[in-house]
Amino acid sequence: MRSHFAHEIPFIQHRRQLLGLSVVLVALAVVGLVARGLVFGIEFQGGTEIDFTNTGSVTIAQMRDALSDAGEKDASVQTTVSDAKSGFLVRTGTTDPSTANRHAAAAAKALGLTSENYTVTTIGPDWGSDVTRSSALAFCIAIALIIAFVSVRYEFKMSITAVVALLHDLVITLGVYAWTQTPITPNVVAALLTIMGYSLYDTVVEFNRVNENAKQLRDGVHRTFHQITNFSINEVIVRTINTTITAVVPVICMLALGGSTLKDFAFAMLVGELLGTYSSFAVASPLLSIWKTSEKKWKRLEEKYGWDAVDTPSEPVAAKDAE
Repeated sequence: MRSHFAHEIPFIQHRRQLLGLSVVLVALAVVGLVARGLVFGIEFQGGTEIDFTNTGSVTIAQMRDALSDAGEKDASVQTTVSDAKSGFLVRTGTTDPSTANRHAAAAAKALGLTSENYTVTTIGPDWGSDVTRSSALAFCIAIALIIAFVSVRYEFKMSITAVVALLHDLVITLGVYAWTQTPITPNVVAALLTIMGYSLYDTVVEFNRVNENAKQLRDGVHRTFHQITNFSINEVIVRTINTTITAVVPVICMLALGGSTLKDFAFAMLVGELLGTYSSFAVASPLLSIWKTSEKKWKRLEEKYGWDAVDTPSEPVAAKDAE
């Protein structure tokens, strides 16, 4: 693949603005996590989920009253649509299956519904604890393996900046879930772990070009690490955009046409894929470039050949194959 641009897009020259935007997004995500908190599905905290379907003209107020009369005083009720028919998704803290079924049957009877209009899923607190523990363990192992792989394949500084970009993506994604109060389910956790791989892929593609250009590029124009990094991003940015579009299209289809299970997964994937693309050139590469420029060799070149050290702009990007 060749660069599609006659002139370089100045990503690294605008590194402060890009990193500043990321700081704002992370801050908003943290505010959402603190102020609103995450809503966890019953798989994590235990409880009962009652899926009412084809409920006709039943209103949400009538559903809440029927559940309250049946013994579920603090039930969470959401409206749903399945096969163009209205329904309700009810979540309660009841962990005893027989009690949950009795309450669901009583509510259905009060609303004139039959046993065919609802399904009850009950999960005990022990199973939820196991899911939480397994998810946390999978996340920690993934982070450790990423640091080890990138450190061995490239260098330690690249592994740390890659992980920072990855955490940036995950925190903002969780912030979106906090602000929208979308429940965190095992499908969302699976999507978050998938996002880690996607985010790392984009970052490693750019780091690979930066690493090779830092060793081999001798064009007389790109001398500093900032300049080399910017040139490397421009080489692969079209490939990154094409990859993102290819990945996002089926996710949007799942989000638009899939059932509730697929939508849980697709929503997290959509947010994460877009963030993963952004963070590769707006977070990971700028942070690496700033860190590397503090090294003695690159600092000296920056002082001599950096954008602030010369009056003439860089020459156009030379067409070059990007791996």
